Amino acid sequence: MNYATIKKVDIANGPGVRVSLFVSGCHFHCKECFNDVAWDFNYGELFSKDTIDEIIDALSPEHIQGITLLGGEPMEKVNQEGLLPLLQTIKEKLPNKDIWAFTGYVYDDLLLGGKAHYDVTDELLSYIDVLVDGPFILEKKNIRLRFRGSENQRLIDLRQTRDSDEIILWDK
Repeated sequence: MNYATIKKVDIANGPGVRVSLFVSGCHFHCKECFNDVAWDFNYGELFSKDTIDEIIDALSPEHIQGITLLGGEPMEKVNQEGLLPLLQTIKEKLPNKDIWAFTGYVYDDLLLGGKAHYDVTDELLSYIDVLVDGPFILEKKNIRLRFRGSENQRLIDLRQTRDSDEIILWDK
């Protein structure tokens, strides 16, 4: 897996001060994507154990609320496999940090039988607190929305969703 960039202080992609990891590789190619340079799976740097260590270090200060995974597309198969060790390490070493992920897939695509469900998907999703799902759709763009770009996208509270077996939106 490659990544495009790591923002160690980000206030735009989730609540509080966050670390944001922009992975490389996306097949959606949304019209007027804000990060089309990251569509290429080979763009950027190779994600490694050193990258995980760098992210853990950036997440460690008390004022950092959590991490956001974006792209590119974090839920591409190669990216799910690459991100799993990172999320395992975060939950082990920094269990109070929250994890957000943006995806062009809708939530159902990530569930068993969905087109983006792979061997690691269930475990990966178990670590994610909020999933922003759905592709960016230019015709539904709304700059007044909080933490998303178009009206079709949802902020799903995955903890509550798993507990209730129905989609519960995050609204804090």
